[in-house]
Amino acid sequence: MLDLNGIYEQVLFESLGPMAEFKSANLIAAGNHNQGIQLSSSEGIFFLKLNFDHEKDILVREAQGLDLLRNSTFLKVPEVFGFGRIEDYNYLLTEFIEGGRKAPNYWENLGIGLAHLHLTQQEFFGLDHDNFIASLYQKNLHTTNWLDFFIEQRLEPLLGKAYFDRLIPLEFLKKFQEIYPKLKDLFPEEAPSLVHGDLWSGNVIIHEDGQPCLIDPAVYFGHREMDIAFSRLFGGFDSQFYDAYSSVFPLKPGFEARMGVYNLYPLLVHLNLFGTAYLPGIEKIVNRFQ
Repeated sequence: MLDLNGIYEQVLFESLGPMAEFKSANLIAAGNHNQGIQLSSSEGIFFLKLNFDHEKDILVREAQGLDLLRNSTFLKVPEVFGFGRIEDYNYLLTEFIEGGRKAPNYWENLGIGLAHLHLTQQEFFGLDHDNFIASLYQKNLHTTNWLDFFIEQRLEPLLGKAYFDRLIPLEFLKKFQEIYPKLKDLFPEEAPSLVHGDLWSGNVIIHEDGQPCLIDPAVYFGHREMDIAFSRLFGGFDSQFYDAYSSVFPLKPGFEARMGVYNLYPLLVHLNLFGTAYLPGIEKIVNRFQ
């Protein structure tokens, strides 16, 4: 196996060419699987994401997601310079965002920019490829009906995984599935919108010019209310954001009643990634339909 300096040199070579000379690397973020590295070179400073125990295409899919976002909204999205696999490491090399202080119109621009993203629409729910949310596989088969897509490609895979991994008992799995028929008339009919897919406050960072920048997408064409609901799950978004969004693309009446159901998906994601501390939140939503 290459040492890390050797990996950094090869990443620069594959992404930028033979003239790119490695200078230094600083670890700036580390999770259970990923490392975020500030990589300095003769060609500038870059952000390198490395992971070493995931599917071989996980960062390829992230790169595709970043490109989709960049082509669908005026919001800032890091430029992708390279991605691939070196020995046991997947890598993604992107623009390094220096960071700054929020501009006065930060939240307004984020709301308008997200509305523009959601106005990128197509005929089918899904995407032309599967991808990932965090480290979890995310199916995106084309589907004409939102409820079918939501149940079959979002809820059921993660519910089944949670049961298989003994995070939930069979009794609760069945109780969860019993709510599906009761969701039939819950969601307003809308064209499938391009969504960020993992819109919590940690995935919106401040660009050096004070404007919002989107990172770490789990994109697909889905119901746009998924993003809005997810943004409310853990908080961190100012009311100006929601007001600006509504000025461009107002939500249909009754969103507050639907919000918890949308958030069953990110809560299942967290249950599978981090354990049963997230189960009470899921149970509370499911119990509303009993």
